[in-house]
Amino acid sequence: MSFSELWIRRPVGTILLSLGLLLVGGVAYSFLPVAAIPTVEFPAIRVAASRPGADPQTMAATVAAPLERTLGTIPGVNELTSSSSLGSTSIAIQFDLNRKIDSAARDVQAALNAAVPDLPGDIPSLPQFRKINPASQPVLILALTSQTLTTDAIYDAADTIIAQRLSQVEGVAEVSVNGAEQPAIRVRVDPTRLASMGLGIDAVRTAINAANAQTPVGAFENETQSQSIGVNDQLNDPKAYERLVLRNANGAMVHLGDVAEIVRGVRNTRAAGWFDHRPAVILNITKLPDANVISTVDSVKAQIPIIKRLVPAGVDIHIMSDRTETIRASVGDIKKTLAISIGLVMLVVFLFLRRAAPTLAAGVTVPLALAGTFVAMWVARYSVDNLSLMALTIAVGFVVDDAIVMIENVQRNREAGLGRMEAAIAGARQIS
Repeated sequence: MSFSELWIRRPVGTILLSLGLLLVGGVAYSFLPVAAIPTVEFPAIRVAASRPGADPQTMAATVAAPLERTLGTIPGVNELTSSSSLGSTSIAIQFDLNRKIDSAARDVQAALNAAVPDLPGDIPSLPQFRKINPASQPVLILALTSQTLTTDAIYDAADTIIAQRLSQVEGVAEVSVNGAEQPAIRVRVDPTRLASMGLGIDAVRTAINAANAQTPVGAFENETQSQSIGVNDQLNDPKAYERLVLRNANGAMVHLGDVAEIVRGVRNTRAAGWFDHRPAVILNITKLPDANVISTVDSVKAQIPIIKRLVPAGVDIHIMSDRTETIRASVGDIKKTLAISIGLVMLVVFLFLRRAAPTLAAGVTVPLALAGTFVAMWVARYSVDNLSLMALTIAVGFVVDDAIVMIENVQRNREAGLGRMEAAIAGARQIS
């Protein structure tokens, strides 16, 4: 008995198995991630270090170079790229595809610890690293605008409320806030006046640091308990900075306001974003490698009405870019193509054979083949993307061709005088 004969002689079991395959395939399709291109997880790590006030050349020579020397000794490093800007350095490390990202992260941490003696002593914190996917692009970009609030106020709401809320959405990997900066007090020192007072820029920095101390100053304690004493000396008003004393000699005090202009502003005045000819704060949202891009974007969009109730009134949230539009169009087109293919197959078979049973058999083959493919894709952890959709479209042509050849051969055996069962068994054996 051939493999095909087993299913031909047991039609009830074949029908039940086909229905089960359709159900399992439908469930597997709902779990398949949807993306623009196949998901490839590159083992990559990004290291970030800061040194406020240092120019890019100084950052490259004093921070990036020592880090590159130690990070370059890690086994399996394929590419090491650094970028230095005003006060910050970013280093991207890409490893071999067969390198485990967790073990690579441990090696990066050990290299950073080894580079500490070579780093400048005035960096505020040790370099930090995080895992990244260099192939990931924002799947959704939101723009926040307002006609009543400044961009720093919008940035504060986006950084403290919106970004944290959207980061909790299932499938979201990271939400970055760009286009503005956090509020800050900006001190614009006049070098001429400062020099005429016989002072240097170090005196200004020392006075500002001393006036913003947030360290414990002591403690009360007895035999049973102890209570620490903390003082928050941080200044939030430009007027308070103007009264800071830079020097007190022979009763003549030099205040910060005498040599500088103190105004409210942001940490980085060169950060800016625009949407529809208006200043805006930009939110870039990326997804996890194995997440469904369509469901992730839909979940983020569902959070927008809730977020509007949490942020200050007057903040408008716009969708600046949505990568799922092309993906939805691709999936929609392939569905139409498959439906047209099934319809044409059934129409051609019916026009030539004029019988309902072969027509139904030809129409069932494509959904069954697709259902089995979806199960295999889910087991292999594939995604629904442009490449897999193209492959499905081509494969449907093979399935349709094989179905017509099978039906034609069975019909030929029928016309030769064989019965239905014998014609089906003989035709299937010949095609096999």
